[in-house]
Amino acid sequence: MAQQQQISLPAKLINGGIAGMVGVTCVFPIDLAKTRLQNQRSGQQLYKNMMDCLIKTVKSEGYFGMYRGAAVNLTLVTPEKAIKLAANDFFRHQLSRDGGKLTIFKEMLAGCCAGMCQVTITTPMEMLKIQLQDAGRLAAQQRVMPSVVTTLKMGGTSAVLSRSYNASPQVMRVSAIQITKELLRTKGVTGLYRGLGATLMRDIPFSVVYFPLFAHLHQLGQHSSEDPSVPFYWSFMSGCLAGSIAAVAVSPCDVVKTRLQSLKKGANEETYNGVVDCVRKILKKEGPGAFLKGASCRALVIAPLFGIAQVVYFVGVGEFLLGYTPYNITSA
Repeated sequence: MAQQQQISLPAKLINGGIAGMVGVTCVFPIDLAKTRLQNQRSGQQLYKNMMDCLIKTVKSEGYFGMYRGAAVNLTLVTPEKAIKLAANDFFRHQLSRDGGKLTIFKEMLAGCCAGMCQVTITTPMEMLKIQLQDAGRLAAQQRVMPSVVTTLKMGGTSAVLSRSYNASPQVMRVSAIQITKELLRTKGVTGLYRGLGATLMRDIPFSVVYFPLFAHLHQLGQHSSEDPSVPFYWSFMSGCLAGSIAAVAVSPCDVVKTRLQSLKKGANEETYNGVVDCVRKILKKEGPGAFLKGASCRALVIAPLFGIAQVVYFVGVGEFLLGYTPYNITSA
């Protein structure tokens, strides 16, 4: 078993990476809508719902405007998903080395550890992606209120970012590389990890809910105790259902994370001094309902993303590419 686990780990990383790239390509426009809906404040709503957001985005920015920030995600989602799925698999295996069946607590613990591991990649990835995704909303707000100059509030205005963001009410063309260089110059590596606490608040509970729920749903699709194989469509449906439930459950944390990681603020949009301050201001100014902004979009993003991820992961694309028999975590 140890030998099998050792040789299958690279395949798990390949599976996670391929799954992430395929999933992101399919659902990224919905993710963009989620970010813009979460960032708009009461009284300054440019978008009524997800479809309205996507239609207005295509009209003002073209079809590829829906994929603004996708390059960052496609670059970093490979290690992010690889770490998340492989880490959960690894910790499940370690926690079941005594030969006993994994308890719910151990499954939740494995998910928790996987969530903690993935934030090393998730936080900077989300940080950069959010700036690029939200640029169109801020440009649209300036067109609606041309007399208002949108300001950059990140503690030390960047010449590069100021030119890119504030020169005109057109869609900003700042790149992820520009933002990264400026953050490293002004804030150091910690600048890329702004919102780390909120990301942990989102990703750890998500993994704690998702992985045990998926494992149990997936197990229901087994043909028999003698034949533990599961049809690919059952893996897909299990990933979709578990992902959507976990996504909605942690949606308030995702709203807080998005607000904290948005460096650029529109007209009359407040800044936050941490998680507690963000929660307090949202409750005071927008009410409890604001914490569910973009929840339906997030569910629509996560459901197919993890459905696709689990199909790729369990079909064993990585094992096929490396030329050996797939290893399934449900056998651990």
